[in-house]
This record gives sequence, structure tokens and C-alpha cells, in this order.
Amino acid sequence: MSGASPLRPVQHEAVKIPYSSKALDVNDLSSPSLTGLSLTQRLVRIIREKPTTSADFEAAALFTLDALANCVAGRNAAPGHILSQWFGANTGSNALPDAGRVAFLLGGLCHILETDDLHRESVVHPGCVVVPAAYALAEKHGRDGRELLTAVLHGFEAATRVGMAVGPAHYRIWHNTATCGPFGSAMAGASLLGLDDEAATNALGNAGSQSSGLWQFLETGAMTKHLHAGHAAEAGVRAAELAALGFTGPARILEGEKGFFRATCPDADPGAVLLTPDAPWQLVRTSIKPWPSCRHTHPTIDAGEELRARLLAEAIPLDAIAAIEVDTYQAALDVCDRPVATSDYEAKFSLQHSIAAALSCPQVDFSAFGDAARQACAPLAERVKVRLADPWASAYPASWGGRVTVRLESGAIYSAERSHAKGDPEAPLSRDEMIAKAKMLLAHGDAKEPDRIVDGILGMAAGGKPPQLGLY
Repeated sequence: MSGASPLRPVQHEAVKIPYSSKALDVNDLSSPSLTGLSLTQRLVRIIREKPTTSADFEAAALFTLDALANCVAGRNAAPGHILSQWFGANTGSNALPDAGRVAFLLGGLCHILETDDLHRESVVHPGCVVVPAAYALAEKHGRDGRELLTAVLHGFEAATRVGMAVGPAHYRIWHNTATCGPFGSAMAGASLLGLDDEAATNALGNAGSQSSGLWQFLETGAMTKHLHAGHAAEAGVRAAELAALGFTGPARILEGEKGFFRATCPDADPGAVLLTPDAPWQLVRTSIKPWPSCRHTHPTIDAGEELRARLLAEAIPLDAIAAIEVDTYQAALDVCDRPVATSDYEAKFSLQHSIAAALSCPQVDFSAFGDAARQACAPLAERVKVRLADPWASAYPASWGGRVTVRLESGAIYSAERSHAKGDPEAPLSRDEMIAKAKMLLAHGDAKEPDRIVDGILGMAAGGKPPQLGLY
């Protein structure tokens, strides 16, 4: 993408939050039995003490299916071709590829099409980091499906719990998936490699020390976002493998005076890392994307599809629309207020195009963001006004919602709102819908034997071996 068509969000007034000079004391953040342990040590402990049911394994298998299907589909995009070319040029042919490189490749591929999962409270895409790391290590060490899925549950938990603690100021500069993801891939690696608590803490400490990923790529629409996911997956694999050999890491990587929160989180909430340890696994609190665009656009698309059906039922043409208003929350404006979209990628990060596509297209699929759809939707997108409004602004990030109002030339008004978009835990996709989505992604990636891949991944919940994906 050239610099002539920047993926640049509209600038809104910045909120200045000073760094606190108060030391972060975690001794009062959990039970007395954990007093004296670092925040990372406590995180490892509460994750490993969580019980796992058959339903949890089934859920983890569906999320793993979603992530791996995204990996296969991502290879058919331009960044996917480059990642695959790089992997092939740097991988020998006489042995199983290095697990870190495999995790990097799969992580990068998974995050390309903007159809991977999203955990709202942490603003982390855990699947594109945790699943590649777990899959790569399970394949290397011959682990069975339940071992892999246990690692996935542990990894989601670590990445999202750290993400829920970083605070909103972090997200304005740092990409949470890139910065919090390494904690998740390291925790998954610790599970699959059988690390004890001390070694697991070392792995998370060194993974956290590699946390990085800046939003600067938004100005030009560079491919950096995919690099973020790949690096986060690989960093955790490397940290776990080294910890298995005795390589030490900082136990206080999160709360230390020169740690992660100090360095990157002006308004960190350390207590969120350990909050409600008895709650269900964070994996089941994660949203699945039904549409191939930034998750911030999904409440708009969801409401827009309802309005499209109502307009069609009353035979009201699109040229009867005088104006469209989108009420949303600040993060959606920061990332997706983009009146003119000049590429597929820009369209995926445009509230204006997304609502125009939802009102115009029979289905908001990959084609809804292509050249023809952008040209057809442009006149309608020009009539869209986006704005910050409650209750959506105040409810974020616990709820990612919004309202769409369509005003007709006749003066008639049609409105639809969502507190939770389709795919959220409150409005989940069914098992059949998730399988259908996965098969669509596998077809997009020209997968051989897609039914074998689907059945193999879902069979891991009963202990079956992870299936081969055919990507390397």
C-alpha cells in the first residue's frame, strides 16, 4: 500500500495520563497464601489451579479450529505469500521445522484477514498468538489433542488477564495483541513442555521482556500488524523452550520498577491480572468474528444488517437515504474513523464503509471490502457521520456496542443498536456456524481435505492427535 492512501485515523483530543510514582504493591491482590509471590508467580498458580471440564475442551477445540482455519486462509493474501516465501527460504527440508519459526508463520498468517477472535476486556486477539504457539510445540513434541487444548486454555487466560490490566492508555500507542500476547504463548508453552511453576515464571518473565508492537503502521497501512502476531507467538515459544533448559527470567516483569506496567502502562490496574480467579476460562469470554473486518466495526455491521432487512421489507431504496449516524465508543473512532477507504485493508478499518456495505451488500464477506464494493458503497459512505456517544462510550471495553440511525429524505427515521455484536459471548455463533465459518476460511485458503482438518481439530477434545495443515 502506498503512502498516497494512508490508513490514518482521524485525530481526536488526547487524554493525558501521568505516570504514577507510586510503587506497585501486589501483596493485597489475592489470597494470603500467595503473599510474597510476584504477580507472574500468582498468575501461573491461579491458571494451573483452574479446573477443566469436557465443555471447556469442546470450546477450546472450536476456538482452535477458528484460529487454524484463519492460518490457512491467510496464506492467500499478499502478506501471506510473503510470509510463506520467507518461511520456505529459511527452513531446511530434512527435519521438522523449528517450532519458533512455525509459530511465527502461523501467527502472522492467522492475523491477516481480520477474521480471528477478540477478547473485549483486554482488547487482545489471543487465538492468533496462543494457538500457533501451542500447535507448533504440540507437533514438535508429539502431544495429544487434550494436551494442546489445555495449553490453549492456559495461554488465552494469561494473555487476556495481562491485557485486562494494562489500562486504556496503553492501547493508544501499543497493540495489545503484540504486547500481552507473549505472556499467553509462553504460558501455553509452559503447559506443553511440562514446566514447573518456577520455570513457567521464568518463561513468562522473558516473554514479557520481549513485549512490543506499536500502532504506527496505521499511518501507511503497512503489514506490521501481522508481524506483531507472529513475533508474539514465537517469543513465547522461545522463552518456554529456554526455560525448560534452566534459562532464568524476571519474576516481577509485570509490577517491577523497570517492568512492563512501569514502561508501557500509565494507568495500569495490576489487580485485574488476578481478578475473579474462579470465573470461567477467559477463552469462553472471547468473541468470534462473523465478518472479515476490524472488530470495532462489528456492532455497526450487525445493526446495519438489521436495518437493511427492514428497508428491503418496505421496498425503500438506498438512494432514499439522506444521512446515516453511527454512535460508538472512543477506541472505534481512534482506529476506524475513515471516511474514504482506498483499499481492502482500509475498508476493513472504516466505520463509514462498513455501514455502507452492511446496508448495500447481501452478505458482508471478503468481497464486501474489494474494489467493486468500495466503489459501489462510496456514495452511501459519504453520508455517514460517526460520533462518540453514551452509553457505548462508558460501557467500553466490557461492551463493544453502538447505534446506527438512518434518516430518509422523507424525514422517516430507522434505528438499530447493539450492546453486544453477533459473535460476542452474549450473542455467540453456534457450533454449526463456527464450523461453517472455518470451512469458508479453509476454502479461501485452498486447503486440501478440509473435512479432515475440521474433524481432526474437533476430535482433539477427545484426545485425538492434531491434524496436519499442509502449510509447510
